[in-house]
Amino acid sequence: MSAAFDTQKAARAALHDAACMLADGAAVPYLGPGIVPEAPGPRTPEALAGFLGAKVALPRRAKGNVWAAAQHIESYKHRNTVTALMSEAFAIPVPPAPLHRALASLRLPLIVESWYDDAMRAALGEGWGEVQGITRAGIGEDRWFRFYDAGGVQVMPEAAAGWTTLLYRPHGGVSPARNYLISDADYVEVLTEIDIQTPIPDIVRDRRAGRGFVFIGCRFHDQMLRSYARQIMKRSGARHYALLPGGALARNESRFLAEQGITPIALPFGDALDELLSCF
Repeated sequence: MSAAFDTQKAARAALHDAACMLADGAAVPYLGPGIVPEAPGPRTPEALAGFLGAKVALPRRAKGNVWAAAQHIESYKHRNTVTALMSEAFAIPVPPAPLHRALASLRLPLIVESWYDDAMRAALGEGWGEVQGITRAGIGEDRWFRFYDAGGVQVMPEAAAGWTTLLYRPHGGVSPARNYLISDADYVEVLTEIDIQTPIPDIVRDRRAGRGFVFIGCRFHDQMLRSYARQIMKRSGARHYALLPGGALARNESRFLAEQGITPIALPFGDALDELLSCF
């Protein structure tokens, strides 16, 4: 038996295990923009930085870095300009992919969506609500997140206890209220306290307990993305998998996966998605 066959066999076994964990509600899907790479709007942090740079002249240090680009715009234009540009970037709705619809049908306790579009939100039916991370810039409130029901109405946190599925959008999203964590200042505030978990809602912490994570369509080449994922999966279950789109892993990505005990599934991303869907 060849080594290549062994690798493929092991990858498919890992994929099957990830699918079974999802189907049983024993894993939390952690979704990135790579699930629908051809969708309208920016699909990577670098593409979003390019969009912002096409709208506002940026200094060299901010080009290609979306967090620095947004910070420059906030500092020299206004936070309202950042919000308006982000809403323009994600104005065209992203249709749910087959994976979004399949996950919605499972009625999972918790789904994490790490990008700003509404594809996962649009796939969900009844019995769900969401919690979004919010910027604290100019709101005059000592809070890190807001809760919304399926109709987009802001509700008290207590309402979430009755939702079958909680959609957690730690970076915010275009709907229903144009909440965006995007600038360096946004993340400095969060990252100063995320080690003690304050910015992560209690119900997210409760629903991740004992469950693994399956990362789908995410990359971890940026320190901020790694920091968020590390803290969101803290004190969760023991087994974690990743279906990673596009290209070889950077050294810091490989190190992050190893440190966090995340098994990358070594199959072409499109093939892995198709095979995952066939397991549900």
